[in-house]
Amino acid sequence: MKVDKEYRRLENVVEIRIHDINEKELYIPTPLEFHVDDVPFQQLISNFQRDVDILIPHNGGKDFIIKSLGDFILNRANLQLDDVRGRLLSKISPIFYEIFHECFYDVYTTQETKEIRIFYYSAEKLSKITILKVLYERNRLFVLADHINTDAGDSEELDKRYHAEDKVNMIEYFSQTGSYRKIGGKYTWTQGVYNIINRPREEHDDYYNIVFDLAIPEDKKLIEKILKIMDTDVGHHEDVIRIRTDDGTLKYLEINLYSNFDEEGNLISRYGLMNDITQYSETATRPVDFLLNGFKNSKKLALLIEPLNPKLYEFSEGFYYFIDEDPKSYVHSCKVIEYIVEDETKKQIKDLINGKLDKIDETFTYYVAGDENNQKICELYIERFEFGQSNHSIGFLADITDERNKQLELRESNEHQIILIKEVHHRVKNNLQVINSFLNLEKRVYRDNPELILDHMQARLTSLALLHEKTYNTQDFKNINLNDFIDDHDSQLKTLAGMKNNIEFESDVDEDLNLTIEVITPLLLIIDELSMNSIKHAFPDKNMSNKKIIKTITKIDEDYAELIFKDNGVGIEDPKKITKNLGCEIIKNLTKQLNGEIKLVEHRNGTEYSLIFPIKMKHTIHG
Repeated sequence: MKVDKEYRRLENVVEIRIHDINEKELYIPTPLEFHVDDVPFQQLISNFQRDVDILIPHNGGKDFIIKSLGDFILNRANLQLDDVRGRLLSKISPIFYEIFHECFYDVYTTQETKEIRIFYYSAEKLSKITILKVLYERNRLFVLADHINTDAGDSEELDKRYHAEDKVNMIEYFSQTGSYRKIGGKYTWTQGVYNIINRPREEHDDYYNIVFDLAIPEDKKLIEKILKIMDTDVGHHEDVIRIRTDDGTLKYLEINLYSNFDEEGNLISRYGLMNDITQYSETATRPVDFLLNGFKNSKKLALLIEPLNPKLYEFSEGFYYFIDEDPKSYVHSCKVIEYIVEDETKKQIKDLINGKLDKIDETFTYYVAGDENNQKICELYIERFEFGQSNHSIGFLADITDERNKQLELRESNEHQIILIKEVHHRVKNNLQVINSFLNLEKRVYRDNPELILDHMQARLTSLALLHEKTYNTQDFKNINLNDFIDDHDSQLKTLAGMKNNIEFESDVDEDLNLTIEVITPLLLIIDELSMNSIKHAFPDKNMSNKKIIKTITKIDEDYAELIFKDNGVGIEDPKKITKNLGCEIIKNLTKQLNGEIKLVEHRNGTEYSLIFPIKMKHTIHG
């Protein structure tokens, strides 16, 4: 059995994931130790929609005496209430005692209600979900439980739902947006709203407008006016309001409100979109800008955040180079579709907008501003998904005009030239997959440290963008000179992190060392991970002088080369401990992909790694 626990601060929920629990060990027959009174209204409690467990604190909360258990647990273990009543939790079920005692003790000592979300897995598949609410009243602990059994179909649907929730939370965080829905007098708030107002969920948030209540006094009348307008038959209203969060921060919010009325004009529901448009100082940047800056100055590749939303979209520079428009004056609409040549692609995009498709992956011809003499060839990928009752989308746009022109010119050429064209397409898609994989991995592990995620992601995006810009015009993907890449890569690292941390980067690379694209991509990502680890850990004293990160890459023979990476920092105190962190796991996986061998070199001063890797790998093309 494996148990993972995590506290989600903004949701104020303890999340527990239990893998492969042995149900035979859940209950250990134990003789009666304590006499406890019968539970009043036991029959009434048994007929609640929720399971109700009642526990009595014992020995200052170090243990708990079972007074009553709900039918779900009793039936599952084939027990009667008399089999468990009057027994200590630690004796009758040591497993549950170990899992839940810390949470139960917190509720007993603080007398504050706590919510616990439990996922049970069997053979890596989700088998059951239990939602617990633990509260303290009259020297009793009451555990209210909702149990959701999942068969294979339910598990797939739940995994899809939580995957969608992760994506919508990511998009809302980076774009600083949120939404809510009000039906029957009750509100449903997305996580993005809590990010904006900077506080966790609270028990009564369903019953009042948690954003409008933070409005500054000068905007109270404006909100009253907005609500009066929305209570009439007006279906949509947009405005800007100012709020002050609990920590005193003043924020400007752009709000878009939508009302739904029945045939008689009665209000059925209201839906609201909120976008934090607070003007930041020159030294501060919105979180979404860190992500978009990874594509800065890239005219061939664009990141599209919410491309199907005409109000809340965020695009990197490459999109505006592609359509040849000024981002300041551009108004996002379906007009861009009109300049697509292929009717089938137009239909696919419109079906995506209308919800008939979940994603598209298309290559098409585009007339820039409708000019047939100015054509571009584009690869477009957009994924559309729903969370709650809201639609969200994310995508990538790649300008492959040059590559397609080469394809047309070289259609009758030799096998090497055909491989070149296929490699271009494969490389673009593969790099996009790498970006998504790293983002999905780190946002789960470092969810409480978004600045670290953004720093890491910006370094990786910069490396991949550099790789794309440097190689898309090359004539040979099997012999790429490494020295040219490392010089520019060091300049990028110094711009991103070296200058503000006063770190110098020195590199010595064999001038005749040529690598294949399959080798150079993971190699650059390994160097990124090692560099970020050194920047983060090697120089804790900001006033330390002569801080250096040094790379030496030399050929061992015709088949292998060696990277020596070292810094002159404080070194690693416990090598065993550092090998367990996420950065080291990423390095191990990239080294495995590279078919290389990496080791930590014992060093008195600083940290040193040795990576031996092949100069060439099997050239695999996905057509």
